[in-house]
Amino acid sequence: MGVQLYGGPIPVPTALNLPSGRQSLVKRLRRAWRSRKALSGVTQWIIDWGLPVALTLTVLFLSAALTREATPSDVYHVFTLIDEPKHLLLWLASVAGWLLVPAIIGGFAGHVITTRIQRTKSTPAATLFQQRKLSQRLRPPGLIDDLAGYFHGTYAQKDFVDAWVRVAHRNDWTRAQDHWEVYVRDTMSTPQYAHLHRRECLRRAQESGRILLRFTGRAGRCIVCERRQ
Repeated sequence: MGVQLYGGPIPVPTALNLPSGRQSLVKRLRRAWRSRKALSGVTQWIIDWGLPVALTLTVLFLSAALTREATPSDVYHVFTLIDEPKHLLLWLASVAGWLLVPAIIGGFAGHVITTRIQRTKSTPAATLFQQRKLSQRLRPPGLIDDLAGYFHGTYAQKDFVDAWVRVAHRNDWTRAQDHWEVYVRDTMSTPQYAHLHRRECLRRAQESGRILLRFTGRAGRCIVCERRQ
């Protein structure tokens, strides 16, 4: 399905336009956030819950420091349910701690135990006899590719962006990049990628994406566009 305007479909451009320079900080952060799907379920869970909890604690600690109604130590003791709250700020910390602390500890422990039990006899054939070093375990997954780099890349990369950007998205690099990231992110969240190492997960998701999206792109179709209509 081609890109549509009120007056009808947009014609396919005859040439691929140059990408519009370097990505903004917001878009790079968005790409990094979507790339976290290459991580294991436990690591993703820590990030998804850890950031809101850290933000909550930061706001409470800063509020305590600015209003001088309580010290950071008071906030910590109430948040961890050691002491009882005495005023509004500490009541907020107490409610947050009452809701978040059991959920985080219980959820993390349950997820780890369940995952370890399931993996006892579910080792994927692709990972048999392999040994991962500590540096490999701690290495971040990397980022989903910026399609602008494909413009001057290999022949396969140029052919992909020609189909995906020029044909499927009518030279709209911003939209093509957004939908490319969405496709890779959601692909990495599927069960067949669950047991892969973070870098292998990202690599395979992008490889399969370039194959499939090039094929659909040549037909003027974008899977993400169609699903969002």
